[in-house]
Amino acid sequence: MKRMFLGLISIIPAILIITACDTSLSVGRKTIGIRSGGFVYTDGYLRATYPFHFEKVWSACIKTLLDLNAVDGEQERKIATGKLTALIQDDKVRISVDYVEKEITAVSVMAGPSGSVLASQLIHDRIAAVLKNP
Repeated sequence: MKRMFLGLISIIPAILIITACDTSLSVGRKTIGIRSGGFVYTDGYLRATYPFHFEKVWSACIKTLLDLNAVDGEQERKIATGKLTALIQDDKVRISVDYVEKEITAVSVMAGPSGSVLASQLIHDRIAAVLKNP
Protein backbone atom coordinates (compact mmCIF):
# COMPACT_ATOMS: atom_id res chain seq x y z
CA MET A 1 0.00 0.00 0.00
CA LYS A 2 2.81 2.38 0.92
CA ARG A 3 4.67 1.51 -2.28
CA MET A 4 1.58 2.24 -4.41
CA PHE A 5 1.10 5.58 -2.64
CA LEU A 6 4.73 6.60 -3.25
CA GLY A 7 4.42 5.58 -6.91
CA LEU A 8 1.30 7.69 -7.28
CA ILE A 9 2.97 10.67 -5.60
CA SER A 10 5.93 10.46 -8.00
CA ILE A 11 3.65 10.35 -11.07
CA ILE A 12 1.73 13.52 -10.18
CA PRO A 13 4.68 15.95 -10.73
CA ALA A 14 5.46 14.26 -14.05
CA ILE A 15 1.87 14.73 -15.22
CA LEU A 16 1.93 18.38 -14.15
CA ILE A 17 5.15 19.01 -16.06
CA ILE A 18 3.83 17.33 -19.21
CA THR A 19 0.51 19.17 -19.20
CA ALA A 20 2.04 22.58 -18.47
CA CYS A 21 4.61 22.54 -21.29
CA ASP A 22 4.84 21.69 -24.95
CA THR A 23 4.75 17.95 -25.35
CA SER A 24 5.10 15.45 -28.18
CA LEU A 25 4.79 11.73 -28.65
CA SER A 26 6.26 9.71 -31.50
CA VAL A 27 5.08 6.21 -32.27
CA GLY A 28 6.64 4.69 -35.37
CA ARG A 29 6.21 7.26 -38.15
CA LYS A 30 3.39 9.15 -36.42
CA THR A 31 4.05 12.24 -34.31
CA ILE A 32 1.56 14.06 -32.13
CA GLY A 33 2.45 17.21 -30.25
CA ILE A 34 0.52 19.61 -28.07
CA ARG A 35 1.60 23.22 -27.73
CA SER A 36 0.34 25.62 -25.14
CA GLY A 37 -2.37 27.89 -26.47
CA GLY A 38 -4.45 25.18 -28.09
CA PHE A 39 -2.22 24.10 -30.97
CA VAL A 40 -1.92 20.43 -31.88
CA TYR A 41 0.88 19.20 -34.16
CA THR A 42 0.18 15.96 -36.03
CA ASP A 43 2.26 14.53 -38.89
CA GLY A 44 3.48 17.89 -40.13
CA TYR A 45 0.19 19.75 -39.68
CA LEU A 46 -0.21 22.41 -37.00
CA ARG A 47 -3.90 22.55 -36.05
CA ALA A 48 -5.73 25.28 -34.15
CA THR A 49 -9.36 26.18 -33.63
CA TYR A 50 -10.81 29.65 -34.02
CA PRO A 51 -14.03 30.97 -32.43
CA PHE A 52 -15.41 32.26 -35.75
CA HIS A 53 -17.80 30.84 -38.31
CA PHE A 54 -16.48 28.88 -41.29
CA GLU A 55 -16.97 31.63 -43.91
CA LYS A 56 -14.99 34.20 -41.95
CA VAL A 57 -12.09 31.81 -41.32
CA TRP A 58 -12.06 30.68 -44.97
CA SER A 59 -11.82 34.32 -46.11
CA ALA A 60 -9.08 35.01 -43.55
CA CYS A 61 -7.03 32.06 -44.85
CA ILE A 62 -7.31 33.32 -48.44
CA LYS A 63 -6.35 36.86 -47.37
CA THR A 64 -3.38 35.49 -45.40
CA LEU A 65 -2.05 33.66 -48.45
CA LEU A 66 -2.46 36.80 -50.56
CA ASP A 67 -0.67 38.91 -47.91
CA LEU A 68 2.23 36.43 -47.94
CA ASN A 69 2.52 36.76 -51.75
CA ALA A 70 1.52 33.17 -52.43
CA VAL A 71 1.63 31.96 -56.03
CA ASP A 72 0.11 28.97 -57.86
CA GLY A 73 -2.84 28.90 -55.48
CA GLU A 74 -5.53 26.26 -55.69
CA GLN A 75 -8.83 26.10 -53.80
CA GLU A 76 -11.09 23.14 -53.16
CA ARG A 77 -14.25 24.03 -51.27
CA LYS A 78 -17.10 21.82 -50.06
CA ILE A 79 -19.97 22.48 -47.66
CA ALA A 80 -18.09 22.04 -44.38
CA THR A 81 -14.46 21.72 -45.49
CA GLY A 82 -12.00 23.48 -47.69
CA LYS A 83 -8.40 23.09 -48.80
CA LEU A 84 -5.99 25.73 -50.01
CA THR A 85 -2.63 24.96 -51.62
CA ALA A 86 -0.05 27.53 -52.69
CA LEU A 87 3.67 28.24 -52.94
CA ILE A 88 5.22 30.79 -50.60
CA GLN A 89 8.92 31.45 -51.26
CA ASP A 90 9.28 28.05 -52.98
CA ASP A 91 7.70 26.16 -50.07
CA LYS A 92 4.42 24.37 -50.63
CA VAL A 93 1.81 25.43 -48.08
CA ARG A 94 -1.35 23.40 -47.46
CA ILE A 95 -4.20 24.82 -45.40
CA SER A 96 -7.22 22.76 -44.45
CA VAL A 97 -10.31 24.47 -43.00
CA ASP A 98 -12.92 22.31 -41.24
CA TYR A 99 -16.27 23.23 -39.74
CA VAL A 100 -16.45 22.01 -36.11
CA GLU A 101 -19.64 23.66 -34.85
CA LYS A 102 -21.58 26.90 -35.32
CA GLU A 103 -18.92 29.35 -34.16
CA ILE A 104 -15.84 27.08 -34.10
CA THR A 105 -13.65 26.33 -37.10
CA ALA A 106 -10.46 24.24 -37.17
CA VAL A 107 -7.51 25.17 -39.38
CA SER A 108 -4.58 22.86 -40.14
CA VAL A 109 -1.44 24.25 -41.77
CA MET A 110 1.50 22.36 -43.27
CA ALA A 111 4.37 24.44 -44.62
CA GLY A 112 7.25 22.85 -46.48
CA PRO A 113 7.77 19.26 -47.55
CA SER A 114 7.72 17.75 -44.04
CA GLY A 115 5.93 20.44 -42.05
CA SER A 116 7.83 23.35 -40.55
CA VAL A 117 6.32 24.17 -37.16
CA LEU A 118 7.78 27.68 -37.22
CA ALA A 119 6.39 28.54 -40.67
CA SER A 120 3.02 26.98 -39.80
CA GLN A 121 2.91 29.01 -36.58
CA LEU A 122 3.64 32.19 -38.55
CA ILE A 123 0.74 31.46 -40.89
CA HIS A 124 -1.57 30.76 -37.93
CA ASP A 125 -0.49 34.07 -36.36
CA ARG A 126 -1.32 35.87 -39.61
CA ILE A 127 -4.74 34.17 -39.81
CA ALA A 128 -5.50 35.20 -36.23
CA ALA A 129 -4.45 38.80 -36.98
CA VAL A 130 -6.73 38.93 -40.04
CA LEU A 131 -9.62 37.54 -37.99
CA LYS A 132 -9.12 40.21 -35.32
CA ASN A 133 -8.77 43.08 -37.82
CA PRO A 134 -10.75 42.19 -40.99
